[in-house]
Amino acid sequence: MPIGIFDSGLGGLTVQQEIASRIPDQSLVYLGDNKYAPYGVRDHEQIYSLTQNAIERLWNAGCDLVIVACNTASAVAVKRMQEEWLPEKKRVLGVFVPLIEAVTERQWGDNSSPKEVDVKQVALFATPATVATRAFQRELAFRAIGVDVEAQPCGGLVDAIEENDFELAEALVQSHVSALLRRMPNPQAAVLGCTHYPILKKCFEKALGSNVQVYSQGRIVAESLMHYLNRHPRFTEKGDTLFLTTGDVDKVSLAATRFLGKKMLFKSA
Repeated sequence: MPIGIFDSGLGGLTVQQEIASRIPDQSLVYLGDNKYAPYGVRDHEQIYSLTQNAIERLWNAGCDLVIVACNTASAVAVKRMQEEWLPEKKRVLGVFVPLIEAVTERQWGDNSSPKEVDVKQVALFATPATVATRAFQRELAFRAIGVDVEAQPCGGLVDAIEENDFELAEALVQSHVSALLRRMPNPQAAVLGCTHYPILKKCFEKALGSNVQVYSQGRIVAESLMHYLNRHPRFTEKGDTLFLTTGDVDKVSLAATRFLGKKMLFKSA
């Protein structure tokens, strides 16, 4: 069966591309909810409802396993869905846990008690909605003790990336990094808590300085999925990748082509 990958817009393509490069034969269905993007400025009930609708679309496309490659949806919806909503044979995985496992140097699936880790100060850059949930801090506390997290809501950044306005996006990165460094002058690590942000990873690295290790999610999530599929091979299936959108097909295809720097063709969800 194909694996579904869902994002509110284009950001999840950074995850899809990493998965496709590591598991090239795996059938994938990517769904961007571009009609309602961005999620980061919506309230929690709207985000939960939109995420449910998107996941059900992917189930209808045959995807019993869905990766929610949207940090806002992961933070707001995934845990609640896993506890209250998912049918027995369906699986929905978020993108926070693999990232936190990487930052805290945990092995995949290590559920032992929280312990001291080398990193003591972490900068988190994410959408306002993701920051408001404190989901990153909550999941981190299950795995590590003694870590100080300073979160910076990056208003406007997703919109600038989606509109292909990288001059504005780079200016916003500079502004948001400066604001965070005034509160936490010497972070050891920085987490790009939105799948759009890896497109600007070099900009974040330059603004933060060479002493800060910057973590983004594509590679980390792809490697985590490989380990998951080794344990759950029933979700694997050879095939092609289908790209779907709830938005305007031509506009989204053009934006995705600019976003990734290669030809992308979407179909209507």
